[in-house]
Amino acid sequence: MPGFMTARWPPDYPVPQPPTVWPEENVALLERYLVWLYANNAGHTSIHDYYLPTAGHVLGYHLEHHKTLDLQTSFERVMAYFKAKQICERWQIMGRHALARFRRFMQEERGYARLPQTMRENRLEKYQEGLPDWLVVQLSQHQQIRQQNWRRSRLQDAIVNFWSSHSRLWRWLFAEYDIQEIGDIKRSYIHSYIDHRLALKMSVGSVNLELRAFQGTLRFLQERDFEVPQSLLRLPGLRAADELQRYLTDEQVRRLQAEFERCVQVEDTPARRRNALLNRAVFYLLWQAGLRTSEIEDLLLLELDLPHKQLTIREGKGKKDRTVYLTARTCVVIQEYLEVRGSSHTDHIFLYRHEPLGKDLVRNRIKAAGRRAGVKVTPHQLRHTFATQLVNTGCRITTIQALMGHKRLSTTLVYAEVHNHTVAEDYYTAMAKVEQSLEGYLRKPQAEKPAENGHDSGANGNAAHLLSLVTALQVELLPESQQVLVMELKRGLKAMAKPPDKAPRRQVVNEQKSYPQEIGYPP
Repeated sequence: MPGFMTARWPPDYPVPQPPTVWPEENVALLERYLVWLYANNAGHTSIHDYYLPTAGHVLGYHLEHHKTLDLQTSFERVMAYFKAKQICERWQIMGRHALARFRRFMQEERGYARLPQTMRENRLEKYQEGLPDWLVVQLSQHQQIRQQNWRRSRLQDAIVNFWSSHSRLWRWLFAEYDIQEIGDIKRSYIHSYIDHRLALKMSVGSVNLELRAFQGTLRFLQERDFEVPQSLLRLPGLRAADELQRYLTDEQVRRLQAEFERCVQVEDTPARRRNALLNRAVFYLLWQAGLRTSEIEDLLLLELDLPHKQLTIREGKGKKDRTVYLTARTCVVIQEYLEVRGSSHTDHIFLYRHEPLGKDLVRNRIKAAGRRAGVKVTPHQLRHTFATQLVNTGCRITTIQALMGHKRLSTTLVYAEVHNHTVAEDYYTAMAKVEQSLEGYLRKPQAEKPAENGHDSGANGNAAHLLSLVTALQVELLPESQQVLVMELKRGLKAMAKPPDKAPRRQVVNEQKSYPQEIGYPP
């Protein structure tokens, strides 16, 4: 670099060695790096003034095979070399950017997922600005582990989202406080950050998401022998208010369905009719199959089995495969779309202008149809509606979990919202069965066998038997209302099973009976 060549450094300071003493593998690596830079549209001046010299410094300090190169310690050594040369701050910033570029090249060399070339370099650099090199390296490794479960079609957006959420709190901390190591971070700093975000009118959910990402990074660092204060890991999130309804009512679904059907009937040109059939098929897969938007975009023809009314989702969220079943109506609308799908170089089921669907097309078209139908809707709301309608028609929650592709049952419970009328129906149905079973015991015929003291021992024995059954119930597992019913049954059965203290008084014929005045019976 021109700025580096004119700078001075202390006497006897260790300097990088020239390529003549490097291993041959490292010389070949630098040549591949030059090709990679040009392939990624780096400028000629930047390549020869910044990127190549900086990579040469890294390799010049490491005279062993590049596979043993530590991306953290080696890069820190080069930054220390820059500072020792007393170069200006601007050149140090350029050197840091050059190291970041060489780090990405090395990650690809070692088999990590390659970012699409359409991604602009500064999309990640702006999230790394202000962070120490050691943290950038650790976050990069954290990302590389996490991205093993990300869909390839969404890899570019997923990487950017990762850095956006996982670096925001860190960047604020290093900008506001003098932090040299993780132990310097105090709980009060995090509280100040939360106040700062809330003052910017950020939602509670967004703040909690950033806090969870920060704590996730702390746990990752802890696993790599960094000393992490436990007080930071125990920080609770903010209490969020009850969310608004996330599913559509039956009336809203009917209006939305009618709108998609109407568009198919009224469109008169081939292109518009093809789009209408595409929109309707996507709507049915979202509503009646519960697919995610990204899963619809990635569907291939070989994954569709219309004769058996099923669809195979390959590498869904978390890289999980699952089978989705289709209704007869869904099969019909998909078949009608396939008849006008057209040709393409790809086997994706859904095409727009002979290319796979873009990430915003489905969302925009669902929302546009909702506006025409007077229904505020998103594709993910249709997925919520799918789960909610199933659970309220009696489908087992574990079946819904499998259909939705959820790893945890608790996640399915967030989607499947039980209506109040469903709770009431389930309660009355269950209690009717309880009462019917107990009524069967009470009405069981008993042989008449008078006791010596005039008490019916058969009824006494029957009541004692029922009492033992009721007592054996695990009352604590029942709802509160059913617990009350069981306690009432126990009291009544105890009274029936208890023998009288004395023989009953002989009834006198035509004896005048007395009734309590306070309950309104006639005297």
